[in-house]
Amino acid sequence: MLRVICFIKQVPDTSSKAGVNADGTIDRASAKRMINPFDRFALQKAIELKRSYGAEITCATMGPPPALEVLVEGLEHGADYGVLLTDRRLAVSDTLATSCALSAVIKHFGPFDIVLTGLQTTDGDTAQTGPEIAERIDYPQISYCEQLSLDGTKVLARRVVEGGFQEVESTLPVLVTVANSATPLELKNFCNVAGVKELLRNPEQKSAKLKIVSLDDIGADPSRVGIVGSPTVVGKTWKLGDIAGSCVMFMGESAEHEVRELVTCLIEDKRKRETEELVNV
Repeated sequence: MLRVICFIKQVPDTSSKAGVNADGTIDRASAKRMINPFDRFALQKAIELKRSYGAEITCATMGPPPALEVLVEGLEHGADYGVLLTDRRLAVSDTLATSCALSAVIKHFGPFDIVLTGLQTTDGDTAQTGPEIAERIDYPQISYCEQLSLDGTKVLARRVVEGGFQEVESTLPVLVTVANSATPLELKNFCNVAGVKELLRNPEQKSAKLKIVSLDDIGADPSRVGIVGSPTVVGKTWKLGDIAGSCVMFMGESAEHEVRELVTCLIEDKRKRETEELVNV
């Protein structure tokens, strides 16, 4: 059976106002949480592989205990298993440390034929973790992939490049980062909600489908993860104020009239600012 592992991440909800801790890290505890939007495309691609080729899907994530929520959502969409890697020693991991931890998950629960990730995350925005995982597990990688099909042990893919696309081939196993131009999301495709609710009420079934592991459980090296394994140094982090401002609409019978109104407004605004500067002096 084709085995697929899809990495998804819980990130602060972009509609919530996440603060910044004193050490410069994101205050995740006070922010609402959601699945990283980019990872939804990877999950969608995993579900497509299951429908077309009968793949077995494992969703995996790294984070604090509440991150189990995204794995539950993955099961509701049709994934077969979920793995949560949670350990205090993982805190403040950069992409290099994260790839080390996630590659250990693959080695412990694998082998897997296909590893799927999103392009990047909304809280990091680096697009580095997927390729770094591929390097650590020595898998060929196809990045920015929007179409994916199988021909025996051969992978046929189309990847987005500047100005067009490339058609490429690879043999299994392979790591694929899924582009946002892939199949449109079926956001309401919760095909197994009732089954997952029943699963969560049964401790034995829950432990069989949802694995919660630590660094020690998967044999990961603690010195290569977390803050001790992260060479990235954040010089300074601050929270920008809320963006707000006034909006002026210019209405008229012609474009020339509206342009004149706009120019007049800009001149008056400039005079106002110059006056304020003179007063402040």
